Amino acid sequence: MDDIITLDYGSGGIKTSDFIDNLLVPAFDNTPLNKLADGAVLDGAERLVFSTDSFVVSPWKFPGGNIGRLCVCGTVNDIAMAGGIPKYLSLSFILEEGFKMWDLKEIIASIADEAKKAQVMIVTGDTKVVEHGKGDGIYINTSGIGILKNPRLGKEYIRPGDGVIVSGSVGCHGASVMMARSGLLDGDGPLRSDCRILTDLAVAAQDAGNVRILRDPTRGGIATVLNEFVEDSPLTVELNETAIPVDATVASACDLLGLDPLYCACEGRMLAVVAPEDVPSVLDALHRLSGGEKAACIGTITQKRPGQVILNTSLGGRRLLGKLSGHQLPRIC
Repeated sequence: MDDIITLDYGSGGIKTSDFIDNLLVPAFDNTPLNKLADGAVLDGAERLVFSTDSFVVSPWKFPGGNIGRLCVCGTVNDIAMAGGIPKYLSLSFILEEGFKMWDLKEIIASIADEAKKAQVMIVTGDTKVVEHGKGDGIYINTSGIGILKNPRLGKEYIRPGDGVIVSGSVGCHGASVMMARSGLLDGDGPLRSDCRILTDLAVAAQDAGNVRILRDPTRGGIATVLNEFVEDSPLTVELNETAIPVDATVASACDLLGLDPLYCACEGRMLAVVAPEDVPSVLDALHRLSGGEKAACIGTITQKRPGQVILNTSLGGRRLLGKLSGHQLPRIC
C-alpha cells in the first residue's frame, strides 16, 4: 500500500480492494465482515441485514437525481442485494458553512420522497457543520437495517453453467455525473442517471428462480463486480459484448470522455447470477417491472480461465476484463 491516501483508494477497483483486504479486514476480523458483501447478515431474534454508505458525489445535483435520492437508493439497494427487505435508515449530514439552505431543503425533500417509495423509515441521524473551505458543500452518510428473507445468496453458491443477468443498460449513472461535472450536460437531454430503488426487482428475481448472488454494480461498474464474483475461485465469467445493454447516449458520452461503459458506475442496476434453467423465468419477471424492461442475459459461468472475466467482443475477439485500475470516476457516489 502507498504511504498516503490517493483518489485511487476510493475508486472501487484494485486500490480499494487492497485497502479493504490489507488494512480493514485484518483489523476488524469477523465472519460477517469477512464475506465482503454489500450488507452484513446479523444474528438476533430475526436475522438482520445491516449496511452503511457515505455519499460525496460532485456535483450534488445531476441529471436523474441528487445526493439525497442517491443516499437512500444506495443503502436500500445494498440491503436488497444481500437478500433483505429494507426497513430503517439513519441519516447523517456533514455540511460546509455557507451551503445554501434552499439547496439543503431540496435534498431533504428528495430523501423523504425516496424513503417513502422504498417503504423505509428514517429513525435516527446526526448533523455536523465544518468551517467554510473545510468541506465541499455536503456529504451524507446513511446506514440501513433490513429483515433477511433469503440466506442463500453469495459467491459460494455460483456454479458452472449459471447465467449472468443485468437488469438494464449499464453505465448511465457514471456517465451522467461525469458529463454534468464537465459542464457538458444540463439535465435536459436523454442521458440521465439510472438511480432507483432495486428492492422490487431483487424480490421478483428471487421469487422467479434460483438466484445465486445479487449485486448492484456501483463504483467500478459491472466489470469490477463480476471480477469480485470469481476472484480466487475456479470459475470464469464469460460475457458476450453484443448482449450487454448500453444506451446510445452512454456510449457517446463514454467515447467523448474516454471512458468504458463496463467500468462506469450504475446506481439503479442489478447483476444476478442465476441457475441456468431459471434464466428465462427470471428475465420474464424483470421485464414485467419498471426498471427491468431491458434486462438481459449477458454471459455465463464457465471454468475456462479460473478467477477471470472474459469479454467475447463484437468483432469476434476475446478481451480480458480486470478490476478497475486507478480512479476512472472519482466522487460519483
